[in-house]
Amino acid sequence: MSMRLAGKRAVVTGASSGIGRAVALAFAREGASVVVNYARSAERAAEVVGEIAAGGGRGHALQGDVAHAESVEALVREAERALGGIDIWANIAGADILTGDGAKGSDLAKLASLIDVDLRGTMLCAWAVAPRMRAQGAGVILNMSWDLALRGMAERHPEMFAATKAGVTGFTRSFARSVAPHIRVNEVAPGWIATAFAETAMAPEYRANVIAQTPMARFGTPEDVAAAALFLCSEEAAFITGQTLKVNGGLSS
Repeated sequence: MSMRLAGKRAVVTGASSGIGRAVALAFAREGASVVVNYARSAERAAEVVGEIAAGGGRGHALQGDVAHAESVEALVREAERALGGIDIWANIAGADILTGDGAKGSDLAKLASLIDVDLRGTMLCAWAVAPRMRAQGAGVILNMSWDLALRGMAERHPEMFAATKAGVTGFTRSFARSVAPHIRVNEVAPGWIATAFAETAMAPEYRANVIAQTPMARFGTPEDVAAAALFLCSEEAAFITGQTLKVNGGLSS
């Protein structure tokens, strides 16, 4: 069986950990050469590149803060030089406002961070890479939304996430029309995924309640999300654009 992304050149933002790491590894396993983008975690990005190399793949770690236009333009240029072109761009980078230093800021600071990284960053990257893809006649852009942005959830932090990711969804559907037919643009909307926050900061009672409400009776894994990303970026999804694929274990309709 041939690899699904054989010969493709992919950039994955926020690829040093979590879902981004899983997406980068999945792309590499299926034959893509992958740029592992990171904002601050150079050591972890290098580890991901090492895992790619250990599996016989080709990876490059490149720094870039997607919240800033100049940094995004530099990242695109460096990725083009490293890969020889860009066929797939996966916008996985997201602001962490729940753990570490990100959790210490005010609500307004957290909101600004989410808007800057998750929404503004997605738009800046898509705007920067699309002309290159259009010039070569083809490309795929993948964005990251959130299942709860589609159905709502009470409390301040979910409100922030929902508003920001709903913006990503609106952009995805609009941008897909702007760049068709040569570029496809879709998004994945994860539900409850076993990320660092869920594993280290979520109360056991809350985790149990989530599992009890989920038809698949578990949290999703970063690899579950990566599998959906792989499908949308492969030729198997050649007639799919402007769509949202929910990866939520059946929790919402």
